[in-house]
Order: sequence, then C-alpha cells, then structure tokens
Amino acid sequence: MMKVSDFDFALPPELIAQTPLATRSDSRLLVMNRKTGAITHRGFRDIGEYLHEGDCLVINDTKVIPARLIGEKEGTGAKVEVLLLRRRQGDVWETLVHPGKKMRTGAKVSFGGGLLRAEVLDIVQEGNRLIRFSYEGIFEEILDQLGQMPLPPYITEKLEDKTRYQTVYAKHDGSAAAPTAGLHFTEELLAQLESKGVVIAHVTLHVGLGTFRPVKVENVTDHHMHSEFYCVEEQEANKIREAKRSGNRVIAVGTTSCRTLESVGAMYGEVRAASGFTDIFIYPGYRFQVIDGLITNFHLPQSTLLMLVSAFSSRELILHAYEEAIRERYRFFSFGDAMLLI
Repeated sequence: MMKVSDFDFALPPELIAQTPLATRSDSRLLVMNRKTGAITHRGFRDIGEYLHEGDCLVINDTKVIPARLIGEKEGTGAKVEVLLLRRRQGDVWETLVHPGKKMRTGAKVSFGGGLLRAEVLDIVQEGNRLIRFSYEGIFEEILDQLGQMPLPPYITEKLEDKTRYQTVYAKHDGSAAAPTAGLHFTEELLAQLESKGVVIAHVTLHVGLGTFRPVKVENVTDHHMHSEFYCVEEQEANKIREAKRSGNRVIAVGTTSCRTLESVGAMYGEVRAASGFTDIFIYPGYRFQVIDGLITNFHLPQSTLLMLVSAFSSRELILHAYEEAIRERYRFFSFGDAMLLI
C-alpha cells in the first residue's frame, strides 16, 4: 500500500514564499534529471538552455477570476465569505461558503451594499453551496469591483498587485487558483524561446479549489480527485502531435498542463482537440503518454501535486531534490521558485 505519509517532508515555515519577486524570471530553477536524480542549480531565465529547437512548451492560459467575495447575511448582518469554484449555468455557481453552517438553503447574502446579491439554492458534495447571483449590469465587471484574488491559505501577506497572481499569457476566465509554474515567464522570455525555435502551445485547464484540499485518506489509491474543466483547441493539438511525431520533446508548464495532456492522451493515445472535465489522478506507477519534461513549483507535503511529480521521476529522487532545495533555501509553493524535470 502506498501511503499518503510516504510523501511527507519537513519544511521550515520561513521558506514559504509570501510575496512574488519584483521580476518574474528572477526565480531560481532547480534542474533535475528525472532518471538519475542529478541536480543543477540555475536561474529561471536560463530555462532556454534546456529547451531545444522543435521542442513544444505547453502552457495553461487559464485566467484567475477575483473569486473571493466578502458579504453580509441578510437578516443578521453576519460576515460571510464566498469563494466561486465554477459556474454551473448562467448565474448559478458552485461555491465554498464560510461559515457554512449558517448558510442553509434559502439563505441570502448581500455584497457591496446590494450591488450583488446571492441566494443558496442547494448544498452539494463536500458541503459546497450552489448559489444564484442577482445583479444589474455585467457580472464580470461587478466581480472585478467587489472580488478579491483567492490566494492560497498559506499566503498571509496582502498581494499589492493582483496581476502577479496571473501568468502573462492568462486569457480565459475561470480559475480559482493560478497555474503557478507559469508565473515565472515574462513576455520577453517567451519571445526568446520562440526565436530559438521552441514551439509554444496553449491549453486551458481551470484550476479548482481541490488544488489546496488536503488528502484525507491514508491509502493514496483511495483518494478521488476533484473535477476540472479543460480545453485543447485543434491548432494547439496539432503543434503537440507534430513535436511528438518529429521526435522532439513536449514540456508541460505545470501540473495543470500535464494533467490536461495526459487526460487527452489517455482517451485517444495522442493529443487531439478535446474539451470536458477531468479528474485524472497521477501518482507513482502511472505511465506517461505525452509529456517528456515538466516545469513545476515546489509543492506541499502529502499533496496530490507532489505525488504527480514523484510519478514523473520517483518518490525517492523527488524527496531528495526537495531536501536539496531546503538546504539551498529555495522559496516554496505558489510564489516560490521552480523545478525543471527532464
């Protein structure tokens, strides 16, 4: 039995990055050979030295919405926090509500002095609430005005510039969290890679709150992943297939791009245009069908993301690399440094 505790490690709290660096590409980069475990310490702006002409770099162009709303329960004035998880249809959203116990079916919340109102329609799996919003005007504009960026719970510092919790190529609204491996890229760095002949392919996966949910079972295989929406357009699928057919590498930027590619690859045996919901759970023993390299941040102990990167290398080599990163004082988690597995 593979235990969740097998993926534990001790992290000094001061290594949890609370704020982004002034310049995105100033992050450090731990480069590891995923077969041998050989490690090199570089800067992220050196990433191009490890990418070759014809390689396909796959980025997730999802955009984080200001999904955290603070309001008042109508009738009592009690403070209520609502986190948008995903739009079900129209103005009905699946949400996480705190405190949840007081927000039963029929409860109503007002935001921004009534600029936005919400009613709880139903309580669904894991205690999430289905909420219908009512307003005048355009929902997205009201959300921009009233909403806050849904930073992970381990980040306690205020984010001064909310664009820093977006990638420079963020395009499609829908995420409750950023695909953080992409935060290190600047437009200039991406242009340099393209001028070198690296092919950039876009996919979309809207990151859900399950990214931060702890694994509550003892046996890894008993865990069930949350479901997230993904989309791969035909033009982008062609780029990825061409790289594979030409013997070039497909490098996923982040676990979200990886999960998208492997979900589609599992269905068709190759990457094709597709969209839908995926709950793919990648842990050691998984056989990768699409990706040949992975750019990723340093993940939480006992997390599904740590299990994924362990599957791409090995649990022992990844935990050894994490020990090395801790000794070298790398910055961890969303605003932290990066790792390249090739």
